[in-house]
Amino acid sequence: MSEAYTGGCACGAIRYAIAGEPLLMNDCQCRDCQRKSGTGHGSYLSFSRAAGVTLEGEATHWDIVADSGNTKTRAFCPACGSPVYMTFAAMPDIFTVHAASLDDPGRYTPQMVTYAVRGHAWDHLDPALPKFDKMASM
Repeated sequence: MSEAYTGGCACGAIRYAIAGEPLLMNDCQCRDCQRKSGTGHGSYLSFSRAAGVTLEGEATHWDIVADSGNTKTRAFCPACGSPVYMTFAAMPDIFTVHAASLDDPGRYTPQMVTYAVRGHAWDHLDPALPKFDKMASM
């Protein structure tokens, strides 16, 4: 078994540890991720909740209807504002963390680009990554 994926917000009020390996690591270029990140995409690791997700601290939650039409819940620190994780109403067994929230962001290796149809020419992602116009199946 590999080392747990750990991370949290900038001020340390929210912490997580995930024992298992990610199901998917992706860069998402949907408009919501662009707005949330303040740039051209968001970078994420998605895990099965069965992978052993441990959370400490209280996040503030914000629901938004995603490009897919499903509700996603963004969780961020109420003290420092850092985005930390997301959950999805249509996929309750999935727990997604922001790559930059990892204690070791170098563990993030994107496997694909989702919502590439919404990408901008100035957002230069790895051209070798497979690109999907919508969310790929997990």
